[in-house]
Amino acid sequence: MGTLSVNQNKLQKRLRRLAGEAVADFNMIEEGDKIMVCLSGGKDSYTLLDVLLHFQKVAPIKFDIVVVNMDQKQPGFPEHVLPAYLEALGVEYHIVEKDTYSLVKKLIPEGKTTCSLCSRLRRGTLYTFADEIGATKMALGHHRNDIIETFFLNLFFTGTLKAMPPKLRADDGRNVVIRPLAYCNERDIQDFSDLKAFPIIPCNLCGSQQNLQRQVVKDMLSEWERTTPGRTESIFSALQNVQPSQLADRTLFDFANLRIDETAASRFVNVVNL
Repeated sequence: MGTLSVNQNKLQKRLRRLAGEAVADFNMIEEGDKIMVCLSGGKDSYTLLDVLLHFQKVAPIKFDIVVVNMDQKQPGFPEHVLPAYLEALGVEYHIVEKDTYSLVKKLIPEGKTTCSLCSRLRRGTLYTFADEIGATKMALGHHRNDIIETFFLNLFFTGTLKAMPPKLRADDGRNVVIRPLAYCNERDIQDFSDLKAFPIIPCNLCGSQQNLQRQVVKDMLSEWERTTPGRTESIFSALQNVQPSQLADRTLFDFANLRIDETAASRFVNVVNL
């Protein structure tokens, strides 16, 4: 890629700045870390790798990057694309082969959403591999829009108030997941992917499914942003500004023992009687 235009340079700097802020805010990368970057072949994970390779060059700390792609044995998967790209970059990589495609197709009825099972199978395989290679962190390419969409999916369909945290310790306790693109906008990532001409590999398993609930939520948020610019940014800010006493979760706030403040009440009475 040649010299960047002013706007292209601003785009690259914005992505790096926002990713850097997320990394710093959540202490995602530490001295001596071995970061396993999960590369799917989509725009998000390519951008993630590009940003982390830049950080590796300029950061005041030393950390290693190992790229891992999971070959799920989808029909027509272009097996040569990622190795060729990564070898050209000169980065260490592994291709983990696991036929989750056949399993998902066998277990999920035709026309039903495959994403949930596919994600669980992929995540379990990657967690195990991260442990095998001694990775201290596992980096995923989820961005701000993914986090907001997940929040609404949980709100609408599971009755829980949760999203995707920028940093997560897995249930097994062995893996820490980081999402350095947590502050980045999907539109910027798409533009950056187009600019860099990443060799995108489409997902044949779920990418062509119609009427996925995530797509419905994505369309809803896009319409909100069109009619009220800045709304998605406000929603993301809300996820960073949680006030348990203003909700109704008794495990997060002790509503049962909430009483008047006798001291404050006495002060109020004294002031009134003056």
